[in-house]
Amino acid sequence: MNTFIELLVGGISAGAVYALVALGFVVIFKATEVVNFAHASLLLVGGFVIAKMHPVVGFWAALLLGVAGAAALGALIEFVVIRRANVAVHSVLAIVTIGVDLILVTELTRQLGTEVLALGDPWGSDVLQLGSVNIPVTRIAALIAATIVITAFLLAFKYTSWGVAMRASAEDSETAALMGVRRGRVSMGAWAVAGALAAVAALFMCVFPTPGLDRNVTAVAMKAFPAAILGGLDSTGGALAGGFIIGITEALVGGYQEELSFLGRGLGDVAPFLVMVIVLLIRPAGLFGTKELARV
Repeated sequence: MNTFIELLVGGISAGAVYALVALGFVVIFKATEVVNFAHASLLLVGGFVIAKMHPVVGFWAALLLGVAGAAALGALIEFVVIRRANVAVHSVLAIVTIGVDLILVTELTRQLGTEVLALGDPWGSDVLQLGSVNIPVTRIAALIAATIVITAFLLAFKYTSWGVAMRASAEDSETAALMGVRRGRVSMGAWAVAGALAAVAALFMCVFPTPGLDRNVTAVAMKAFPAAILGGLDSTGGALAGGFIIGITEALVGGYQEELSFLGRGLGDVAPFLVMVIVLLIRPAGLFGTKELARV
């Protein structure tokens, strides 16, 4: 039971971080109808800035710089690449983001080399002991921080003029444009917000019990992609639900790997994608996604 509780807490905190990344996918898709495969590189940029700057300016200032840097890069990608690409088909733009991701990840992994960078977080390897259950303090911090960030995002999405403009553009972009909504500004804002969310997620993906920031972080970040897909790419609530489902599934399957060894090695790594496939077979639009109807 102690092992189960530890795995469950770890899965919930990891799910909250995955939800942050999944929200980045969703917010860009709602604003531009583009699936952003460059999201993992935004996460890597945010983590890289934090790791490099914390010895110079301290952790909290470095975190702000990382969030600002990833947000600025997201806005730059939208302005220079997505907006300038004279392509009407959104699937082609998704392929363009794959090219952007390859360029950024290649350069950043070249900068990292074989290094593993610490992000200078104040929690270190502290562990909270509740009876016979040991929980890393970073897990608790991840859950609290993700809850605050997600709540702030949802409130802004619902009540601010930017959120109203984005929801209007997602509902009917042409009508929204006729009503004075500047679609370019909405799109750039969505990419910037996605970058900021990715930077916060990068922090908690690279702290204890993980060794730090290395070239494998992008592979870990892509586990949030199934969370966005199974929740529904056009649903913010789906991103939250998908994040927690993926986080808990990965933690429990990985934790009980020995008992599930008859299913093959490495099941914990592929479990998020297996869950995504199963859900899509039942609900192709995701758990909370909007089902497209066509009248013939």
